[in-house]
Amino acid sequence: MMDDGAARDACTGSGYSPGSRQVRRKAFAYIVHSGRIVLLHHPDHPEAGIQVPAGTMEAGETPEAAVLREAFEETGLAGLRIVRFLGRARIDLRPFGRDEDHDRWFFQLRLDVEPDAAHAEAWERIEETPFDGGPPVRFLLRWTPLDALPPLIGGRDRFLGEIVAR
Repeated sequence: MMDDGAARDACTGSGYSPGSRQVRRKAFAYIVHSGRIVLLHHPDHPEAGIQVPAGTMEAGETPEAAVLREAFEETGLAGLRIVRFLGRARIDLRPFGRDEDHDRWFFQLRLDVEPDAAHAEAWERIEETPFDGGPPVRFLLRWTPLDALPPLIGGRDRFLGEIVAR
């Protein structure tokens, strides 16, 4: 069951105004198991930095459904469940060369089973049908200890402190 008592909207009172720019709703998954979290990078696009599984919500899709779908699509991990909603943040992407905003929803997920041999430490995954209709995207994923987290790109670590502090 999701605990949204700790949920926060990082935009409240921030003066944020998307104006006429496109707003993309995104779901971010902090997948935790045995003191480790899944991190990924795009080996074909190193400028994309280190990330957590995330993606665009489809029309009519709830944030909860989106985070579970994206987490599975990008990791291949079965047995994921939502632990709690961590918070929400809106990001202006103009500083990154994109005339759009992201409405980001962050969730903590848990793997309820031991990872199988193919997902025990590090693995590769290919997303065959990216949301933008582009070519397949290759991910390299790794379980990383929560006490040894590298910096994540573009605000993707915004609510990681909520997990590490527990």
